Parts: sequence; structure tokens; C-alpha cells
Amino acid sequence: MRIGVLGGGAWGTALAQVAARGDAPVTLWAREDDVVASVNDAHENRLFLPGVPLSPSIRATGELADLDDAEALLVVVPAQFLRSVLVAAPVAGRPLVLCAKGIEAGTRKLVAEVSRELHPDAPVAVLSGPTFAHEVAKGLPTAVTLACEDEGLREALAERLAGPAFRTYGSSDVAGAEIGGAVKNVLAIACGVVEGAGLGLNARAALIARGFAEMTRFGVARGGRPETLAGLSGLGDLVLTCSSINSRNFSLGVGLGQGKAAVELLADRRTVAEGAATAPVLREAAQAVGVDMPVTAAVCALLEGAPVEQVVRSLLARPLREEAH
Repeated sequence: MRIGVLGGGAWGTALAQVAARGDAPVTLWAREDDVVASVNDAHENRLFLPGVPLSPSIRATGELADLDDAEALLVVVPAQFLRSVLVAAPVAGRPLVLCAKGIEAGTRKLVAEVSRELHPDAPVAVLSGPTFAHEVAKGLPTAVTLACEDEGLREALAERLAGPAFRTYGSSDVAGAEIGGAVKNVLAIACGVVEGAGLGLNARAALIARGFAEMTRFGVARGGRPETLAGLSGLGDLVLTCSSINSRNFSLGVGLGQGKAAVELLADRRTVAEGAATAPVLREAAQAVGVDMPVTAAVCALLEGAPVEQVVRSLLARPLREEAH
């Protein structure tokens, strides 16, 4: 199965490296001319994944038409740019493996819902899990969820992408796999705030647990299964991104916790902290299905400029309740 990758950032490049195992040919589309030149000439993405040698079988391009010979496309562009890229990409019924984590602003649609709207004839899969791009690209042990309703396609994709250090676990729960990846980005910002404000490890552990409760409530309300949210694409990804400065969302939260303005922090970033765009959309989506998500609301307040001390006091002053809720 010949693979094309839409998106030349760190994660797209890492997945191209996975797909190029055994010198399999992979076409990597990137917006940035310097990324295309760097991958083709130096076999390295010096802009987004410096210091990691890439397989020479990865060919980068700035032309979407060059993906026309791919038999499946890994879609690794940020969620808020997905629609414009999918409109222009040569999809033509090819399977789309969605690797972005977010919810589209305005429509409140999950990434798979956007894909199905634009290309109803293209089978959809979701690849998600606890993954830092530089570790995946270096071949360090990684496990992910590969969700697809079509069992035959799911098995074919899993076999194509799996390797000695990249383990794929199958699932038919596309919505659950997507929601875990989207919500954990928002919760990672909150955990970064705890770190930046010096609120302690007790607070971070409590936030992860209560954030996971939010993720599960919302995920089930939007059609996901609890066991998916308790797996790699939900709890697994949540634990990773809520505990490391290597997470873009966590590092954004650290800056917020130190009293820096969101506008300043986001303007200074070459890469996207997807949780910042997802948070207000997630708040709206949760309200639409009647799900209470206080941690998400707190992150929104911080992104909108509320002082950390005020937001923390507000969270701690919420009425006492049973833990199961």
C-alpha cells in the first residue's frame, strides 16, 4: 500500500518515517518550501524535526497533485486547516487516516465528520495515541489506536503501519478515538498551568483524574465508547501530554501558569498548540449536549485572560459532589 502524507510538521514527518520502513516509497506534502528542500536534499526536516535522519525513500513535495499515486493518505494537518486541505487534496475515494486532534471551530464537527462531509466516498480511519513525534521518528517503542469501522481496511492499515517499535491496536470506535485526542490537548494546557503556577503534584494528579471524567462524559455523549476513552487514544495520550514539557499544549499551560498572556505565548510559536483552538469549541460542543466540563471552562477562562488565582479559586469552590459524576 503506497502511502501519502498530508502535512510536513513534526508529526507528519514522523509518520512518513514510520510508513517508509523498509525503504517503502512515501510522498510527504508540506506547505513550507524549506521543509520540502530539507527533506529531499538532506533527508532531515530541519524546521520541525531537526537532528532526526529520515529515510531516503521519503520524497517531499509542495504540490498536492503529487499525492495522486498514493493508495492511502495520512492526514496530519491541524484540525482548523483540515477542511481547506481536504478540499484541494486528490482524495478520489482513497482511505483517509486522520491523525489531527481537534474539533472544527464554527461547525463543532469532529475531524472524521468533516472528512465524511467533504468526501463521503472515502473510507475514514483515525490514528491516535500517546505519541511524541521525535520519539516515533527515532524508532522508540510506541503504541497507538487505529480506529476504523471497516474491519478489512483496519487490518490492512494496521499491517502496513505497524513495525517492531510501532504497535497498532485496532478499534471500530472512530468517534471515541477522535474525542480522546481532542480533549486531552485542552486538559494538557490545564496541567501545564498547574506546573507553571507551582500548585504541586497532588493538584496535577487530581486534574488528570477529573479531566478524564470530563473526557469520558463528553465522549459517550458524542457516540464514543468508555473503553476506547480508557485506552491509548484517551487515557494513554492524556497521561503523556499532561506530564511533559515536550507537549506543546503543556508548555503553553506552563506559560499561562507563570502569568504570561495567551496572545503572547501563541504568537511566539512555530508549531500549533491545538488545545488553544479546541478549548472554546469544546466548551460550546459540551454545552450543546448538556455535558458539564469545568476544567475545560477553566482553560477557556485562562486563554481569555482571567488570572490564574481566580480560576483556581473558582474550580475549588465548586459544590461538593459524588466522584462518579
